[in-house]
Amino acid sequence: MNKIFFKVAAFYTFSDLLNLEELQEIFICFLKKEDIKGTVLLANEGVNGTLAGTEASIDRFKNFLQSNNLYQAQNFKISTCEEEPFTRLKVKLKNEIVSIGNESADPRKIVGEYVQPKDWNNLISQDNVLILDVRNTYEVSIGTFKKSIQPETTNFREFPDWLDNQESSGIKKNITVAMFCTGGIRCEKASSLMKA
Repeated sequence: MNKIFFKVAAFYTFSDLLNLEELQEIFICFLKKEDIKGTVLLANEGVNGTLAGTEASIDRFKNFLQSNNLYQAQNFKISTCEEEPFTRLKVKLKNEIVSIGNESADPRKIVGEYVQPKDWNNLISQDNVLILDVRNTYEVSIGTFKKSIQPETTNFREFPDWLDNQESSGIKKNITVAMFCTGGIRCEKASSLMKA
């Protein structure tokens, strides 16, 4: 007997969105029609979510994002699982797609430079590079890079306060920072705040 595998899409895009209630209904109608479950967050700054469905339905969802100018290949990650990971669909309207609570952090306007995976080890091996782990403490407990600094935040909204404390204690503004996180979205917000 063949097993059914679910395709899981984790995705985000920073983009100027208007008419959020209308967009919410468009997402709900499409996802229900495709029997896709999970959570989508919509805000004026973009979209963020994790959804699961059949391989064909997730492929159609990718096309749906592309047709609405909400798809970025590097921010659309696919995995599979044998059991349905989500029991229902939620499409929520939020103030931010990842909450940092500081309006200076706007990746649509300013963001750090992206580093290709093949270049990462070379970057972090340089003496003048500060390695910053912007994941939460429970994620760091799984493992991190040697010599990385972790702000010891339990919530990403604590990052701006941590950064303010670093600036007042003399962290150099012109130092190169190599930043990493779980899926990329926090790095975009944190780097935007740091550059601002």
